[in-house]
Amino acid sequence: MISTPPRALAAAVAFLATLFVAGVALSQDKPDRPPWAQPKPKPKLPANSSSADATAPLPPSLPSPPPPGSIVPTPEQPLRPPEDADAQRGKIKVKVDLVSILASVLDERNRPSPDLPVEAFQVYEEGVLQKIEVFESETQLPLDLALMIDSSLSANKEIGFEKEAAAHFIRQVLRPGDRLSVFGFDENVTQIAAFSDNVAMLQAAVRKIPPGAGTSIYDAVLLGAKALERRGEDRRRVIILVTDAGETTSTADFDAARKEAVRSDVLLYTIVIRPVKNESGRNTAGEHALTTITETTGGDMFFPDTPQELDVIFDLIDRELRTQYRLAYYPTPRGPANTYRKVEVRVLNGDYHVRSRTTYLTGAQ
Repeated sequence: MISTPPRALAAAVAFLATLFVAGVALSQDKPDRPPWAQPKPKPKLPANSSSADATAPLPPSLPSPPPPGSIVPTPEQPLRPPEDADAQRGKIKVKVDLVSILASVLDERNRPSPDLPVEAFQVYEEGVLQKIEVFESETQLPLDLALMIDSSLSANKEIGFEKEAAAHFIRQVLRPGDRLSVFGFDENVTQIAAFSDNVAMLQAAVRKIPPGAGTSIYDAVLLGAKALERRGEDRRRVIILVTDAGETTSTADFDAARKEAVRSDVLLYTIVIRPVKNESGRNTAGEHALTTITETTGGDMFFPDTPQELDVIFDLIDRELRTQYRLAYYPTPRGPANTYRKVEVRVLNGDYHVRSRTTYLTGAQ
């Protein structure tokens, strides 16, 4: 057995180590090596960092990995932050409002005329023919009705019959989806029953309307229109006003009541119970004012000679509400914001009478 002296063995190990170090250095100086053969450089740490920092765990403030099934945006398609979405919404153009009109068409005998085609109608705004975009020959829009009964001293003579006729009307007019509210008015306007489809409760509310003194017609129209406006869109808004038309105590005036009726897009039906038949013996100013407001909204006026005619009148109103046409258009040109626009509905080729609102108020732009 040949033994190697310790000193020679140590020299051999040192020589081999020198060759290894030189080989590593030589490999780093060979740029002609393929990429896969090039040694990977160690990442440089910041001057104020240490090797311990590089191996430290991630801080708890960093987001944890999303659960399976989550949608994660890629760097190429990042999700927009909320402020970007708001900016996009701000770029949406102003929507042109659709103008909707309810029209009652009556024949030569003053009876409703259903089943007319869209070709029979023309709609004008400020004298300009409009294109009808929506047409319903018998609109199915649900009803919101404000039934308003005059309980002033001048109307008290026939108040009992008025209440019973109104109770019959409630039972007759309400259909699924419709709602009715009962109001009594004298010097004040009081909501006796909130909007409901409970026929028995509404009839009981009508029968317990208390008697009063003055007559606040303008207040009744204005407050009734406001109550209907709060009910929301896509519903027909109707006021049934039973009164002697002897305006005495309103806080609001004619212009305010008419403006609110137009702005709220209500349909007003007025039944005038005249305790005095001779025109020279009664205050007709209230009658004339109500006629103007009623015609503006597209409703109708009734002047029964006796309270017993109320049942027939309520029947006519109910039938008309069930045979109304709905026409809608985008106004061209559109009127300035917050201005009144004149509208007219015509029926061609026939002896027909059309009732619809004659004006509307444009919204803000």
